[in-house]
Amino acid sequence: MTIYLDYQATTPLAPEAADAMRPWLDDKFANPHSSHRLGREAAAAVEAAREEIVATLLRWEPRYERRGDEADNPPWVTETYPWDSRPESGRLFFTSGATEALNWAIKGTFSKAPPDRRRIVTVATEHAAVLDTIRSLERFGAEVVVLPVDRKGQIDVVQAMEAVNERTALIACMSVNNEIGVVQHIGLLRMSEVARAHGVPVICDNVQGFGRYSVNVSMCDMVAISAHKIHGPKGIGALWVRKGFEPEPLLHGGGQEGGLRSGTLSPALCAGFGAAAKLAGADPLQGAGHVMQLYHRAREILRDAGWHMNGHRSVRWPGNLNIRRAGVDAARLIADVRQVAFSAGSACASGSGRPSHVLRAIGLSDAEARSSIRLGFGRYTTEAELIEALDLINTAAERQLRLP
Repeated sequence: MTIYLDYQATTPLAPEAADAMRPWLDDKFANPHSSHRLGREAAAAVEAAREEIVATLLRWEPRYERRGDEADNPPWVTETYPWDSRPESGRLFFTSGATEALNWAIKGTFSKAPPDRRRIVTVATEHAAVLDTIRSLERFGAEVVVLPVDRKGQIDVVQAMEAVNERTALIACMSVNNEIGVVQHIGLLRMSEVARAHGVPVICDNVQGFGRYSVNVSMCDMVAISAHKIHGPKGIGALWVRKGFEPEPLLHGGGQEGGLRSGTLSPALCAGFGAAAKLAGADPLQGAGHVMQLYHRAREILRDAGWHMNGHRSVRWPGNLNIRRAGVDAARLIADVRQVAFSAGSACASGSGRPSHVLRAIGLSDAEARSSIRLGFGRYTTEAELIEALDLINTAAERQLRLP
């Protein structure tokens, strides 16, 4: 049996999610946009799932109540741009995945921006769904500012704040990096403060953070998430949008999602997403504790074997270990250790043959990047499995290094 250590690429489907999906794959097959009884039942399942996802997304949010005296309010709480994370402050729109959600948020927001706002600010370690989408807007006059990161994978806060001005159309910054696990919380917070002052929408790729690491939705105006990264089904994601920041539609047709996103929704996928979100939000501290235990055990074993961590050692999601060992060929290592499923970086770009743009951004050489692997673990990973997998990886690495 293969030991699965690629949780950043996708996660095993939770039994609870599979159970929630099954009725809607069998006899409850109606279109949720139909007006008959079966259609209304399907629509009710979709809305129930939507509520579960929003509840998990906003579970750990701080609550700021606007007070009468301006001096008594936090600096970001204003009449125009309150940092509000109540469920009624925004709406969750279902999409086919996070890639669609991010494309929609970025393109739809830029198309609505005034002619004098052409600047887009983002970060060098963003997912390709963000970077490539933003680059595609250069032919429409976008001025793209890509903020560099340091060796730990974090942006310079002062530089980030200075990049945002009255000419900025939008900011795109992820919460947790998919390749190295680094959390960008402080950078996102400070850019959000400046964004509020200039009326700039903030878009957050929260795919790797949702259900794992709490990002304050109150800092953002649009948040993209995905089901299959939290033990839900593939083929469905969502975009949470603050009221007043709705992007222009990307897909046109029936206008099923509030007139802003067209396409027939799958009650089965929505139900699976909702069940996975409920599971993730039920006891997040217990889940994080299990992952942290695995992280410390893995760090001990890998450090003794000569591996070095890529990215920040502590400001990170512990279920993502991106490590390197001099002289190791990562691609060959993956092929040699067939009993373990792990990767050399983002599954979305694994076929390109190029070194990871994230590892290059943190200053690694091509040789260092090609000697790096990513180990991802989570809810269903046992300590025994992890130790066995690390033993197999270390044995294969040693064997590789002994060859002339």
